[in-house]
Amino acid sequence: MSDFPEGAPCWADAAFSDVEGAKEFYGDVLGWTFGESSSEYGDYTQAYSDGKAVAAVVPPMPGEDGQSAWCLYFASPDVAATAAKARAAGAEILMEPMQVGTFGSMMLGKEPSGTVFGVWQPGEHRGFEKFGEPGSYVWAEVFTRDPDRADSFFKEVFSYRAEKMEDEMDYKVFHVPGQEYPVLGRMLMDDDFPPEVPPFISVYFAVPDTDEAVRKAQAREAVLQFGPMDSPFGRFAALTDPQGANFSVIDTSTTVGEMPEMTPA
Repeated sequence: MSDFPEGAPCWADAAFSDVEGAKEFYGDVLGWTFGESSSEYGDYTQAYSDGKAVAAVVPPMPGEDGQSAWCLYFASPDVAATAAKARAAGAEILMEPMQVGTFGSMMLGKEPSGTVFGVWQPGEHRGFEKFGEPGSYVWAEVFTRDPDRADSFFKEVFSYRAEKMEDEMDYKVFHVPGQEYPVLGRMLMDDDFPPEVPPFISVYFAVPDTDEAVRKAQAREAVLQFGPMDSPFGRFAALTDPQGANFSVIDTSTTVGEMPEMTPA
């Protein structure tokens, strides 16, 4: 596996008060298996698809028993330098840069419009060992009520190039420098989102059959928020798992319609 360019999503994890319940849920819906928990690192437990690392689950840190949420990490060659850029661009640093043994270094922040994100500087742990295939990460979208602040932040910190979708929806995609394919989407949270729902990053996991994944998720008490719906990018659906973490599933092999026009933004 090649290293991820700076600013590209490279890892995802989530804290769950019921880790065993999360393992059963995602094991059934996404086909994941799980390694041994690492007591040295807060019982951090990696998830695998076809024997390759695709994500991780962990209990909440003491005193942080809030709603579960997936956290997306962006690759960086120097996490301290990225933290400094993020702070200068208006981010709140939730966890200062720290080394995680020989695995790498990390930080957590909240960008000015309110979404929480992570940054990962790889050591022995390089990031996703599998992505873009069933059972693994494939895409992510920033959902925000203040798109101008979010757009400005991500472009400033990661030097993203932005494109806007040419239709009525306020949607942008971001590219890392020198890369043709986008690495991140940004969606405006409109009145369809209740005011109590905070900004978040929705992580998409690829599945071979979106309808079957939704059926399995709902059978385990997940809430269907949207879809399943066909699109030029694949058939997808948005869900909230039984512990409150939002995520999406998509079958990228089932596409309908023409790709939308994109213009520089």
